[in-house]
Amino acid sequence: MIKLGIDSFAATNREFEESETKTDSQVMSELIDHIILADKVGLDRFGIGEHHRAEFLDSAPALILAAAARETKNITLSSAVTVLSTADPVRVFQQYTTLDIISNGRAEVVVGRGSFSEAFPLFGVSFNDYDAIFEKKLELLLAINSTQPITWSGNYRPPLENQFIYPRPVQSKLPIWRGVGGSPESFIRAGTLGIPLMIAIIGGQTHRFRPYIDLYKEAGKKAGHPPENLKVGIHALGYVAEDAQQAREDFFPGYQKIFTKIGKERGWGTTTRDHFDNMVTEKGALLVGSPEEVAHKIRVHSDSLGGIDCLNFQLNVAALPHRKCLDAIQLIGKKVKPLLT
Repeated sequence: MIKLGIDSFAATNREFEESETKTDSQVMSELIDHIILADKVGLDRFGIGEHHRAEFLDSAPALILAAAARETKNITLSSAVTVLSTADPVRVFQQYTTLDIISNGRAEVVVGRGSFSEAFPLFGVSFNDYDAIFEKKLELLLAINSTQPITWSGNYRPPLENQFIYPRPVQSKLPIWRGVGGSPESFIRAGTLGIPLMIAIIGGQTHRFRPYIDLYKEAGKKAGHPPENLKVGIHALGYVAEDAQQAREDFFPGYQKIFTKIGKERGWGTTTRDHFDNMVTEKGALLVGSPEEVAHKIRVHSDSLGGIDCLNFQLNVAALPHRKCLDAIQLIGKKVKPLLT
């Protein structure tokens, strides 16, 4: 069965009328409400991203998840993603094992390079070391998770000599996923390490990632990892309403505004309605529609990728009102999930 969840970047969305007068405390309270409801309606996962920009409140995702841990019972609480390149792997491990203790074994961490670059100058890390620094820090994080005490040396961090790292997780090991975009080398590296893969698919047609997933699984097989360790998850932009057309009309205005803004930063063109309508077709990346339509599309995506283990909806990329987000979470848990069993 495909596990379903929600991802959030704790966006303030103050450029939209619905949110322009909300305080940071109100935005955070509503986010916690989303996590609590996701747990109540039986969703499997909730992830919080990490950014260091004015429009987001997720610079310390483990703290948000810890607050939600005391208000929830079953849902897995994860980062989405932790920017490991600019973090200390020891502290990342300690933060998420502490979350694992608070939640009684419900913590996971998805590590990646992040989709924005502002963390590099903020934490004094050279962007020139973009690839190497991530790989060395991931190596250390995985070693800490597997070995106690640890002796380690490498670039970008002082060495560790016969060092015990505490606390340890409730789970036998802290689940660590690798978040990836479109680099085939990242897929191969994740397979070689034998760790689960979380793919951010925010545009285009989802099936284009199948060759990369094949590379991942082949690398994992070659490295001797059992197939059950080579899990594949998707982070997807989406929204569900009772009526498919209403879902599209709700989602498009905010999606257009936010992605046009991001596009200006990255040299993309203006986001158009034609582009959006193409993305909500059966093979397009956006999961926007009725429960039946979205469930069908998830199956299509899973089949085209050779099977997926989980899928997380990113709802707040379209600056949807709080009530509509709650309604969508309710529908994903009560209608979409049963259709996938």
